[in-house]
Amino acid sequence: MLTFCPTCTNMLTLSTSGNGMRFECRTCPYEYYLQDGTIVYDRKVLEKKKVDSVLGGENAWENVDKDPGSQCPKCSNMGAYFYMLQIRSADEPMTKFCRCTACFHQWREN
Repeated sequence: MLTFCPTCTNMLTLSTSGNGMRFECRTCPYEYYLQDGTIVYDRKVLEKKKVDSVLGGENAWENVDKDPGSQCPKCSNMGAYFYMLQIRSADEPMTKFCRCTACFHQWREN
C-alpha cells in the first residue's frame, strides 16, 4: 500500500514511536497515526515475464544453411549447419554460429 502526503504529494514512510505506528512525510510535518490492528502492507506476488533468448533459443537452428567447408573441432567432421548473427557493434563483423552435422557439437567463429 503506497500512501502519499495530502499536503506535498510525497510518499509517506512508516515509522514507530512511543504513540504507536504512523505514516509520516519526510518533507513536511504531516503525520497520520494508525489504529491498533490496522493492516499496513499488502503483499503481491509478481509473475516473471518469459524472455526470449538473445541468440534465438530453441528455434535458432530451424531453417539454417549448411556449410560443407566447416570442420568440427570435436570430431573433425566436415560439414556443419550455421547461422550468422550481429552480436557486437555494427562496425565489427558478424559472428558465425556452427553446429556439427554428425555429433551436434556447437561452436562459433568470428
